[in-house]
Amino acid sequence: MPVTVVDCRDLDREVEFFTERAGFRVRLVSPADDPRRFVVERGGTEVELRRAEIDRPARLRITADGPRHEITSPGGSVVEFERESTEVVLPPNRPSLTVVEPDRGGFGVGRAGMQYRDLLPDRWGGRFIASHIRIAEEGDVADWVHFHRIRFQMIFVAAGWVDVVYEDQGEPFRMDAGDCVLQPPEIRHRVLRSSAGLEVIEIGCPAEHDTLADHDLDLPTPTIDRERDFSGQRFVRHVAAASTTQPWVDPSFVARETGIGEATGGVAGAVVVSAASAAQSPVLTHDGEFVLIVGIDGDAVLDLGEHSIDLTSRTSVAIPAGTTWCWSRHSADHSALVVSLPANGVRLS
Repeated sequence: MPVTVVDCRDLDREVEFFTERAGFRVRLVSPADDPRRFVVERGGTEVELRRAEIDRPARLRITADGPRHEITSPGGSVVEFERESTEVVLPPNRPSLTVVEPDRGGFGVGRAGMQYRDLLPDRWGGRFIASHIRIAEEGDVADWVHFHRIRFQMIFVAAGWVDVVYEDQGEPFRMDAGDCVLQPPEIRHRVLRSSAGLEVIEIGCPAEHDTLADHDLDLPTPTIDRERDFSGQRFVRHVAAASTTQPWVDPSFVARETGIGEATGGVAGAVVVSAASAAQSPVLTHDGEFVLIVGIDGDAVLDLGEHSIDLTSRTSVAIPAGTTWCWSRHSADHSALVVSLPANGVRLS
């Protein structure tokens, strides 16, 4: 890391200021028998304090909790404390009917060696992002403890399995195909290992958001707090094998409710939909911010006015408000992930 050098006539008083008032810690002293040089650090900022005949102060900026303020050392160095911005900026929503088929667009290499395929290329003006993520080989994932500054983010396992661990949620656990989690804002987490051929659908808002490492936190944490509030949301783990279905919008559909709607206070919802009968579905619509349908198993046909879309596995359809659609055909094993903002945004037309 870059080092800021500060020359000071009274080295002892400068060291005392930086360690006792500014919150730095000593990393190096040289020489031990007659210190003429100290290196102190705080949160990635490193300062070298050197004994000298004149003061050559510096100005430093530190990110910290609390209001903005600054303090001045005996030698004239100024340490400015700024509150780290955690505000999530939402770009204007620019919806478009977006269909991405499984063979459209290749996979690029993203974070921790994971392969990403974009399911929403225009990002609806930067408001939303949807990704099809895969890991080809079984084994440990080169991930680290991190968190995201987001409004909404969920992870759905479409194929394979993945081991993950989350802040205050107990020991690491395995997500199998059909399972999903809601990752509330700034919850610390880490991907540990995966099966060969892991496939994940990740949906978030906004499209561009910060991912920050937390090198000071070890997971799992000793505290378990299943109801912990993270900026108005709580963590949810939905296990497909332990869930039941219920009617969805119309009796011709059944759905697995993931619990995301309740956990986000209605900001967003997610269900896994399948047909309860062979009949064509009723006509549906929504008047919210966002609806995304992703084929999981089997195949179906979505009719959206003049558009007829083959909803095969991993085909995604982003639907603007006011659009009407129906399932005109579906195989017996068809299922689809339906994500909406707000929760329960899909309704009968």
